[in-house]
Amino acid sequence: MDVAAATRGRLDVERIYVEPAAAALPRGQEVLDRFPAAERIEVASHWNIPGLHGNPGNVGDWNRIKRTHLVLGTLKAPRVRPNGRSADFIAPSTANGCAMSCAYCYVPRRKGYANPITVFANIDQITRATLRHLERTGPKTEATQCDPVDWVYDIGENSDCSIDAHVSDNVRDLVGRFAVTPGAKASFATKAVNRSMLDWDPRGGTRVRFSLMPEELSLALDVRTDPIAERIAAIDAFVEAGYEVHVNFSPVVVRPGWLEGWDELLTRLDDGIGPAAKRQLACEIIMLTHNEGLHDVNLGWHPRAEELLWTPETQEVKRSQNGQDNVRYRYRWKAIWLSRLQELIARRTPYLRVRYAF
Repeated sequence: MDVAAATRGRLDVERIYVEPAAAALPRGQEVLDRFPAAERIEVASHWNIPGLHGNPGNVGDWNRIKRTHLVLGTLKAPRVRPNGRSADFIAPSTANGCAMSCAYCYVPRRKGYANPITVFANIDQITRATLRHLERTGPKTEATQCDPVDWVYDIGENSDCSIDAHVSDNVRDLVGRFAVTPGAKASFATKAVNRSMLDWDPRGGTRVRFSLMPEELSLALDVRTDPIAERIAAIDAFVEAGYEVHVNFSPVVVRPGWLEGWDELLTRLDDGIGPAAKRQLACEIIMLTHNEGLHDVNLGWHPRAEELLWTPETQEVKRSQNGQDNVRYRYRWKAIWLSRLQELIARRTPYLRVRYAF
């Protein structure tokens, strides 16, 4: 497989940092075989790579590192965490980091100045941990905002599964597993269209959430992602292939004229999908959350984005669930803006159920 061609040049791997334990696993060897020309550098830990993580000098090479570097490691202690918002649970990650460069992404807040894809080779251990959790939890007896019947496991919290699927078969393995696992559903948000996934057999066991925002904002903030028009155009095909497809309006960035941009986007969505997709479509809305550390990083490689994302006059400090001090829109204004967007959705696309709004 020509990964560079398949990912539109987002990945042209020249260097792989390798944990020996990962290289010893079958999945690790598969990844190495997929990039035979790449330089290999042995490292003790995928979290602590001198010169890659915590190096402020990497900011200027932000996109080059994402394109040319890959990390191969193992997830040391796979565990499932409760969520209750977009999904019932967060499954253990099969990857961390991304080849794309969305300016609002929270992952580099922890990685420090560089977050190329880290793929975890211990997929069997990760899958077992997820299935054991499902077995202990038992059947879902009451509907939640995540799903009325199935427990929903987010399998892509720290990466984009559409791109990860070009690097390894981890995502394909999980989609296949959830296809034959009663009472559970995989879920992931994506800003890329990987049409090779249409040849899989999800059997309704995986929910793909295509992330959408007004195109003008996407051009400024969704760096190195697939165009909004292509994401919308893929929805019918993924529904036909057996996926449940939702849309993810995230992040909602407020600026002068912001609601008109969403009006145009909803019109494009309505015109771009067919009856089958509309019957099963739902959305989640996530208002922008930002972070001072990420703001400082972005100033080093994409300062224009911060004119949209860093607006202290409309934002306040909010401590997140993981203990970080982030900024969000001020509470009263956020409630008003969120209400206005929901009213627009109800008017423009009345079939589009708002499953979750935050």
